[in-house]
Amino acid sequence: MRSDRLLSILLLLQAHARLTAGQLASRLEVSERTILRDLDALSAAGVPVYAERGRHGGIALLPGYRTDVSGLTPAEARALFVFAGRGTLSELGLERDLQAALRKVMAALPEPRRPDALHAQERVVVDPRGWHRLADETARLPIVQEALWNDRQLRIGYRASGQSVAREQVVHPWGVVAKAGVWYLIAAIGSEPRLYRVSRIEEAAILELPSERPARLDLDALWRRLRQRAEDRGPGVGVRLRVRPERAEMLLRFIASQVSGPAEREPAPDASGWHVLRIPFVAEGAAQGALLGFGADVEVLSPVSLRQMFAETARRVLELYAEPAG
Repeated sequence: MRSDRLLSILLLLQAHARLTAGQLASRLEVSERTILRDLDALSAAGVPVYAERGRHGGIALLPGYRTDVSGLTPAEARALFVFAGRGTLSELGLERDLQAALRKVMAALPEPRRPDALHAQERVVVDPRGWHRLADETARLPIVQEALWNDRQLRIGYRASGQSVAREQVVHPWGVVAKAGVWYLIAAIGSEPRLYRVSRIEEAAILELPSERPARLDLDALWRRLRQRAEDRGPGVGVRLRVRPERAEMLLRFIASQVSGPAEREPAPDASGWHVLRIPFVAEGAAQGALLGFGADVEVLSPVSLRQMFAETARRVLELYAEPAG
């Protein structure tokens, strides 16, 4: 604790140039007597700290004395402050701690480097969520996090995609991942790692049993494998369609999460001036869900099965709206 306090005194003096013993004591929540003993320790260690008496006196470092306690390069400092508190840290309950840590880092930076770090923080915003998406439900995230921190097994009631009822499972938590504003739990049943979307965890309870975790687990590499497995949805289906030219760019943005590769645009528009595209969708169902919202602005040309699916959907919609609302 004392070494941490000595470092804090040094950082405070570097940041504020001059402080009284009372001010230091108040900031560090110790007595003035303790501060005076700490100043003697700093002086004995070769730090040029001195005290001046009088109304405008105080404790200061010799003019010109600087020490870059952080060891950060200018580029590293910019990267750190751009990241600071952005995105998902508040959901983990770490934002206040990170801001406190950054204040210490800022005090440790040499004076000439501070503007660069602040400018980077003021000029870059990182928003991890996609357009038109509500924040994912994270009510169970604190319990998941606590189980991870304490290496305890977790009993969860998990409702998988397509299921109406949650199933109870006991899992060994290995880590959490935030992707595009959505939190996932990586946990194992036995030795098999699985991926759980935190918003689908309806109940969670920490058990007293220790969680088993591989000694040299590379969570980042494991996440890449699980992500690849989730994204590998088979060969998918190639869709040829035509779209009104003013809607083509919006269509390409809207379907981005439902395709397995880039869309190809045929060199020339068709006779009506519409753009003709070939798009590799992950599945026919994904193509139907993504394209139906464009109504008469998009016409599927192939495959025939998808075209028939659209025709049948249109027929049912016409039947539904044929009569006035009751």
